[in-house]
Amino acid sequence: MIKLINTTIKKYKSIENSQTFAIEDDVTVLVGMNESGKTSILEALAKSNYFENDKNFKYSLNYDYPRRQKKIVDKSGENPVSVKLTYEIDSELVNLIKDDIGLAPSGNTFSIAYKYDNTKAWSISWFNTSEFMQKKVNSLKFENKELTNNLKKVSSKDQFKNIIDKIDNGELESDDLQKINNLKKYFINPESWKGSPIDHYIVETYLIHRLPKFMYYDDYYALPSEISLTKIDEDLSKSNVKTARALLELADIDVEKVRDSDDFEEFIAELEATEAIISDELFKYWKTNKNLNIQFRINKVEEKNSYSSNIIDRVLNIRVRNQRTGVSLPLENRSRGFNWFFSFLVWFKKIQEDRNNTYILLLDEPGLNLHAKAQNDLLKFISDLSNDYQIIYTTHSPFMIDTNSLNKVRTVYETQDGTVISDSVQEKDPNTLFPLQAALGYDLAQNLFVSNKNLLVEGISDLIYISIISNLLQDNGRVGLDADITIVPIGGADKVASFISLLRGNKLKMVCLLDTFTNQSAEKRLNNMVSKKIIRKSNILFYHDILNSEYADIEDLFKKEDYINLYNGAFESNVDINIVKNGPVLNQLKKLNNGSFNHYTPANYLAKNINKVDISEETLDNFEKLFKTINNIIK
Repeated sequence: MIKLINTTIKKYKSIENSQTFAIEDDVTVLVGMNESGKTSILEALAKSNYFENDKNFKYSLNYDYPRRQKKIVDKSGENPVSVKLTYEIDSELVNLIKDDIGLAPSGNTFSIAYKYDNTKAWSISWFNTSEFMQKKVNSLKFENKELTNNLKKVSSKDQFKNIIDKIDNGELESDDLQKINNLKKYFINPESWKGSPIDHYIVETYLIHRLPKFMYYDDYYALPSEISLTKIDEDLSKSNVKTARALLELADIDVEKVRDSDDFEEFIAELEATEAIISDELFKYWKTNKNLNIQFRINKVEEKNSYSSNIIDRVLNIRVRNQRTGVSLPLENRSRGFNWFFSFLVWFKKIQEDRNNTYILLLDEPGLNLHAKAQNDLLKFISDLSNDYQIIYTTHSPFMIDTNSLNKVRTVYETQDGTVISDSVQEKDPNTLFPLQAALGYDLAQNLFVSNKNLLVEGISDLIYISIISNLLQDNGRVGLDADITIVPIGGADKVASFISLLRGNKLKMVCLLDTFTNQSAEKRLNNMVSKKIIRKSNILFYHDILNSEYADIEDLFKKEDYINLYNGAFESNVDINIVKNGPVLNQLKKLNNGSFNHYTPANYLAKNINKVDISEETLDNFEKLFKTINNIIK
């Protein structure tokens, strides 16, 4: 098997400067704003080795080369490279080559540069001709010793040819002649091939036919509601007609026979049988509405006059029926999301049936018209497909990003120098990063619905402190937070009421853990929810309850010396403990910092240095008391 591992787009449309990025074994995600160049990347890849002969997927200097640089390349007369793709072969193919050649290849990767005249140049250097000939000649065991010695000295195609040309076939034993003919196959390469002739043999015999083909799919391939079977061959340049043609091929329907027939029941039966197969796969992932099914009709279009009527067309109509309501609508009048999903499966089935080739799927903004939950279902579908196919897709939707696999994300953004592609998710462009940030936020929000027991805290600092100290206590055989409780940062006391309403609506258990109120409005809203019995007062816990004090933040659960050590470590300062002995520690430090400081920074410092920081028994006791209280409330 051959896998794509690296891509370099030299020059293509908005990509004016060479861009290189890694390709994952399963799924690679290109994230960026609209018009950032994501589609151009997929196009550049697709045109290198498209799965069918399609004039729309050929490189063109006039249409594809960056416009600002086109005059320069025109004057030069050169044939520039569009993309360079690097592939890797698996151990099975390595062993197959080794059995043939007698030597293991020196590497398992090769590259192909695809040029704008739609030719390609291979970069492969696995075999040394001299080494190969020494090994091969020894294994063949020629009777003629002079011939043996001469062949062992061969290091090029020309040298081999000179030896063959000088051989008097009448002087050789038939076995030697057969062995010579066996060697000839390794030296059949064109003059244009500049590398080892053995490498060319490997390319022709083992690589070309195994090279993955690209299949590109976007929203324009969605099936139409009505297809003229008379004109279908004329309109094949249209993407949606190609999908319609794929549907007919899957159903084994000969369009010519339909055109000559007046009875369409047999053809409709074949279409419906195909639809049933596709629907089985569709509804594994389409959770939105499982009451839908596709209906096919083939109708005659007649031209009538006063004397007769002529059939001028046969039209395939595709409708979607809701079995629950009994309502039937043209396919295009149903949700674009459903149409996309169904049409993609029709298109995809075309290559699934091909067992002789491997494919890389290029999906441009898949599920763009699906709502968030359906996009999440599509993610699962893509994940399942990636067991058999490499997939590269573009998106600007946060719901199409798996936050557990951010290493598979490539960011795409536009600069003054053209499109930039980066393997890093740490790019500074906020618009490019928004889908990633939103995805992370969405995953956080999903915690509300994943866990039956939820601990609402005000911010990320609370989450960090509680998680770390809980683990520390449990590692020492003490009581930490119960494992089935999900910590949910809500982003401030003013959002407490909203989150409580959301959790209550989903019938989930909760405890609110809060700093002492300084915001009267937030306090009033919470008290109002208690009075309306939306939440019990016993399910609201303040840090000052744990410390039996009038005022406290989570930082006050730390022994003052412990927290000052965190503060000094985080800010590389040297604050004396005596400065913060009176009152809540945050209030004292804020005075020291002219009113405010980033109290997330000490939490982050603790997370990074947990093995270096000493935590006193007093601090551990306070947190253990907190966890026992929470665990008891939310049993």
